[in-house]
Amino acid sequence: MADTEEEEKFPFDINPMYEGERVRKAGMYVELGGQGKPGYELVLFEPDPERIKDGEVSLIGPDLEDMEEGGNYAYAMIYRVYGAQIEKDLEAVIERRNHEYQSYIQGYMHLNQRAEIWVRISKEAVKKGLKSLKQIGKATIMLFKAELPFIEKMEATYITDEEEVKRGLEEANRIYEARDVKTRGLHDEDVDEFYQCTLCQSFAPTNVCVVSPDRIALCGAMSWFDSRAAARIDPEGPNAPIPKGDCIDPIGGEYTGVNEAAVRLSSGEYDSIKLHSFLEKPHTSCGCFEVAGFYIPEVEGIGWVHRGSKVTDTPIGLPFSTIAGSVGGGKQVKGFLGIGIQYFYSPKFIQYDGGWRRVVWMASDLKARVAEAIPEEMKDKIATEKEVKTIEELREFLQRVDHPVVKGVIREVDGERVTEGWAVEAEAAPAEVEVRAAEGAPSEARVPLTSVPVVASGAGVNSPIKIILKDADISIGKIIVKRKEEREIKK
Repeated sequence: MADTEEEEKFPFDINPMYEGERVRKAGMYVELGGQGKPGYELVLFEPDPERIKDGEVSLIGPDLEDMEEGGNYAYAMIYRVYGAQIEKDLEAVIERRNHEYQSYIQGYMHLNQRAEIWVRISKEAVKKGLKSLKQIGKATIMLFKAELPFIEKMEATYITDEEEVKRGLEEANRIYEARDVKTRGLHDEDVDEFYQCTLCQSFAPTNVCVVSPDRIALCGAMSWFDSRAAARIDPEGPNAPIPKGDCIDPIGGEYTGVNEAAVRLSSGEYDSIKLHSFLEKPHTSCGCFEVAGFYIPEVEGIGWVHRGSKVTDTPIGLPFSTIAGSVGGGKQVKGFLGIGIQYFYSPKFIQYDGGWRRVVWMASDLKARVAEAIPEEMKDKIATEKEVKTIEELREFLQRVDHPVVKGVIREVDGERVTEGWAVEAEAAPAEVEVRAAEGAPSEARVPLTSVPVVASGAGVNSPIKIILKDADISIGKIIVKRKEEREIKK
């Protein structure tokens, strides 16, 4: 690809081999968008070909030569396209390919999508002659037209003026929302096939992205309709049908066809996925998911924080970036889950685990953003960083508002109890732990539970257990935890 006469005009190499390339902070010339500055990307269909100046790139705001090395700037990329085969419903499909094609450019790292874009340009690329974002724009248009020949005309407007980006972002968000609303009336049981998306496998090789009517892609940019359209116009592209096969678990959303796809797409790393489960056979998480979920065992609940959140700490003490690092890369991790924001609006939202009745904490800006999706009876029962900072404060909050997790969550879809609850009884007797020495030791020791916190679960466990051992050199073969009254009865 890099040998064509057209591409030799660029001061950088263009090749699919650069997909997945990371520009680290030490080697970064500038950062565009990301968490520090606003940004978005948008494709708009233009039905009149005369209104598009094919191949033209315009720039509003400072160019690379005007930027300070190491700086962070706002960034918007707007593409207007025409083609006899293009219709408005293909805008999102073409838009998502910006991630793929810009990743072909050496020294240019593009991550995420929509209003969450994050771009870094390397110092090395600038040294080699990259002087203007217009060069990036022209290369991107060339790639789009080469890879998607149904695009007959295309022009681009790049914006780095922060106020202009903010103004445009308001309209972009309205467009994204209008696209999303169209998908909410169709459900998994209404179709015979789902769709795969392998666009993120350059960053997450074992990721199994399954797009169904009730579960948007993790990036939030590709709905079931978008994926179907993409598969039809580009059969060799990243989107392809997944026959549903037999339904193994209608509540968890497990299908034989999806499990077969999991084996194939993950190269055997995973063999089963439940589309609507958080803790059992969860969906894999790529690197572009919009929201990260995390399980909080102390309260048997689930918290959520999104990529663009201003909240730096969660009740578990980890920011989005650390959580994302724990689950990203195409992993299937019990206790963490990446999702697209529109999944909150799905009637099947983590329904295997209790749905909204299992949600105990959300970043306040995320909660406000999806307020319409939250059942009315749960809105005041879900804490944010404004009400709680720690696990203990969260426990107190949940008890005060009588959250379902306190007494046990009953799954609405079938009436099954999925958690037992942990309501504290003030008069509960303290527990003791019996520590038996390793085999051959002359005696056994009993230690009062007074100091080190230990997470306990199950019915009847009403408060954290603590153990303190000072100046101890102990070999332990078995630890038996008993309630005090149980020991007395056995005597």
